[in-house]
Amino acid sequence: MSGRSVEKAGLFRRVSGYVGPVAAVVVTVVALWLFHQMTAGLRLEDIKAAIGAMQWSAILLALLATCASYSALATYDIVACHIVAPGKVPWRNAALSGMSGYAFSNFLGFHLFTGGAVRFRTYSRSGLDAGEIGQVVLLSWMGLWLAFTALVGLALLLDPDGVPLLSLLHDAADRAVGLAVLAVLIGLFVFAGPQGRELRLFAWRVPLPPRRMLLLQLLVGVLDLLASAAVLYVLLPPDVQPGAALFLTIYMSAVILGSISHVPGGIGVFEATLIAGLGLQGRADILASLLAYRLIYYFLPFLIALVVLAAAEAGIVRGKIAARFVGPTRAIKALVPMVAATVVFISGFVLLLSGATPGVPDRLETLEDWLPLSMVESSHFLGSLVGLALLVVAHGLQRRLFSAWVVAVAMLFAGALLSLVKGLDWEEALTLALAAMFLLLSREAFYRRTPQRITRLSWEWLGLVALTLVATTWLGFFSYSHVEYSNELFWQFAWNGEAPRFLRATVGLVVASVALGVAVAIHRPPAKSKRRAETEPEAIAAVIANTPDTQNNVAFLGDKEFLWSPDGSAFLMYGRAGRSLVSMGDPVGDPEQVEDLVWQFRDMADREAARAVFYAVRPDNLPLYVDMGYALLKLGEVARVDLSTFSLEGPKNQEHRYVDRRATKEGLVFDVIPREDVPGAMNELRSVSDAWLQEKGGSEKGFSLGRFDPAYLAHFDCAVMRDVNNGNRIVAFANIWRSGDMNEMSIDLMRYLPEVSKVLMDALFVRLLLYAKEEGYRWFNLGAAPLSGLADHALASRWNRMATFVFRHGDDFYHFEGLRAFKEKFSPVWTPQYLACPGGLNIPQVLLDVNALISGGIGRLIGSSSRRPKRKRVRAAQMA
Repeated sequence: MSGRSVEKAGLFRRVSGYVGPVAAVVVTVVALWLFHQMTAGLRLEDIKAAIGAMQWSAILLALLATCASYSALATYDIVACHIVAPGKVPWRNAALSGMSGYAFSNFLGFHLFTGGAVRFRTYSRSGLDAGEIGQVVLLSWMGLWLAFTALVGLALLLDPDGVPLLSLLHDAADRAVGLAVLAVLIGLFVFAGPQGRELRLFAWRVPLPPRRMLLLQLLVGVLDLLASAAVLYVLLPPDVQPGAALFLTIYMSAVILGSISHVPGGIGVFEATLIAGLGLQGRADILASLLAYRLIYYFLPFLIALVVLAAAEAGIVRGKIAARFVGPTRAIKALVPMVAATVVFISGFVLLLSGATPGVPDRLETLEDWLPLSMVESSHFLGSLVGLALLVVAHGLQRRLFSAWVVAVAMLFAGALLSLVKGLDWEEALTLALAAMFLLLSREAFYRRTPQRITRLSWEWLGLVALTLVATTWLGFFSYSHVEYSNELFWQFAWNGEAPRFLRATVGLVVASVALGVAVAIHRPPAKSKRRAETEPEAIAAVIANTPDTQNNVAFLGDKEFLWSPDGSAFLMYGRAGRSLVSMGDPVGDPEQVEDLVWQFRDMADREAARAVFYAVRPDNLPLYVDMGYALLKLGEVARVDLSTFSLEGPKNQEHRYVDRRATKEGLVFDVIPREDVPGAMNELRSVSDAWLQEKGGSEKGFSLGRFDPAYLAHFDCAVMRDVNNGNRIVAFANIWRSGDMNEMSIDLMRYLPEVSKVLMDALFVRLLLYAKEEGYRWFNLGAAPLSGLADHALASRWNRMATFVFRHGDDFYHFEGLRAFKEKFSPVWTPQYLACPGGLNIPQVLLDVNALISGGIGRLIGSSSRRPKRKRVRAAQMA
């Protein structure tokens, strides 16, 4: 790829990161503008009066319908778990996961990240892997879409005139469309069959459950849609309740558009779609019904989920109840940071709402007798700023930062005090105080004392803050729509001057938000450049000299950091990429220090809000990584030649003899340059390296693979092939790795001049093995064969089956099978090599981070030292 192409690709990735937040802000602004147009002329007092006039019977029916809907949502997960992993997940766990997952995702939006996080935490503890959890989520959504399809088809078939939104052509044509939709649905059931099948749509593969389970999902989906629609339907004023078919269709359209918009909870988009579809603009009782619907169907279930979490965190759930729900409770505890962030964000939203709406007049009159006006004015202004601060600090709570916890607790208590001073708003003061108590109970979840800035926000979170400010600002202008705005209004200070207070607070919020945006843009952390380790090379060499593994010599590359044991007898080397801290192999040095270093490394990564990853580890320490709850992915196998049995004698070594004799005939001579003489030959070595890189069209790697760096190469002896027929020049070289106690020899960086000899690299390997044997080494490490030796069985893991497929059919981008075949000639002993990392949805990101460290593309992603010499198979007939 050219430099310009790389630059364009990088620019595209940077720009694409802003698309989501910007789109969400634009959609929300447009929806709020439309909503503002539809509610023109309404006053906040009219909406409050309409809420007070609502029938208690309607509220009770709405609560019953909410219970029915969330029971159906729980059944989605129960059925899906039974289909995907029968017997693995207890129905209580699945029910609690379904209800709490939908409670979070309905209220917060971003269904994949909120509801998906709940399901992943719960189901992974029940033994489901990421693929199975994805299937559960897919089947849950399938029930909803089956129900939507069925209801639309029935509406078109039975009464197209009653649903103007679906009236396409003519009644007969609409009924034909409805009949076709239902026919496709019936065909899907027939296709699924009694055992279930896989549906293929272009590149998509959708597993269909058995017919009876598919039917159950459809029935549950219909119940869910009918019940959730009934919540709003019974809250609407009786004189505007439309026909059931029309209302259900408009309701489903509003829900779908709200979900597609990715606006949290679909707020604004849902309301605008519903009001426009029903043609009910300009009515306060309609807005009151929508507000009541939000509170009952969205906020109340979310609040119940928070109460359950608080009870679990405080240890209230005991005895038989705790015994029955111990699995879900432990899973929910893992969600404390996300829930705490949500609680604090909502608390900030409450303060912003309070600052944008009028206070209670009687309470202000009471304050007039006790406090000066300046204190009330200041409290109102500061309360809004504290609300913004809570929106910001919530992001730090999500990252488990202790500093964010301290600031959040202080801000919540300060907000409670300011709420009392600015208007005796004891309700919001109590809400903020309870939120602070929840954080105090959750203290242990926020243990990361990393020096990260609390204001280091992602652009997505900054977009969410902007959306919240836009919504509360609109609400403020809506609340004071009857006020005539002028320049003098901003400077009016009076006990009844609530509109001026709102304007001053809005200006302060705008200034603070702009400053926050500028700070986020300026102080964004730069991409971490690889730096040389501060550890002295002599200390590294002293440890490596006593270890039996040559791979540890990558410590001299200078692109890693080191975690040392207290006595300096062992270290763990690692690199950083994305949110991953990647250990290069197992800890090096004293075996007694290995376990402590592994746990220290994981604790360090956890404190930095990062993932601890162990790349290219050997089987010896796998029980340790299993105890940590890590997933193990087999990367391939390392080939080691037993030098005590290696020679050029015998029929099986005929090819080695041929290569050795032909190299001698062509004037190729093997030599070893001592490390102290390597700097003097560096220019000649560089010319070989540059020619090799140009011929390969590649670039230097790192982390687990050596690169041409004079400082690195100066640590080692260098094996070379010289051409005596051409001035004794160097035509190939490889730096030599040596382990301690004469246990193992290996090579790392191999470079050669193209078109010199067809047996050049083969001859170098043969001579190296003979040299290592003469030196008295027991083993020669040929490096790894990526993706080799993985189980190829229908019941093997998805990783094994995918990797085996790549191993067999991936020669277009990397010669997997050819590399193993080349090393197999030397009759090596194969040792498996693994990647240990957090499982589930972390695995794809971990693989990308490791790839970024090595910087060699997918072909170099697996295998810590995949050294494949370029060669062509020589026919036996050509050999002597």
